[in-house]
Amino acid sequence: MSWSWQYVDLSGTVIETPVEPCVTSVFPTQSDAEAFVSDTWRELRAAGIGGVTLLDGDRVVYGPMSLDPA
Repeated sequence: MSWSWQYVDLSGTVIETPVEPCVTSVFPTQSDAEAFVSDTWRELRAAGIGGVTLLDGDRVVYGPMSLDPA
């Protein structure tokens, strides 16, 4: 399994070439991937990321999940 995030901008369009603070590499576990977003969602939002989708390989696990504050 390889866990990664797909990023969408504020209009919901997939960002093909993410920039910092987005990580384009894979995470070893789902927990590691989720911890990354949990720790950086404010920075991601400030960089124009509107939402994220968790992928396990090519399979969508969940998302898109909005990064708007509750």
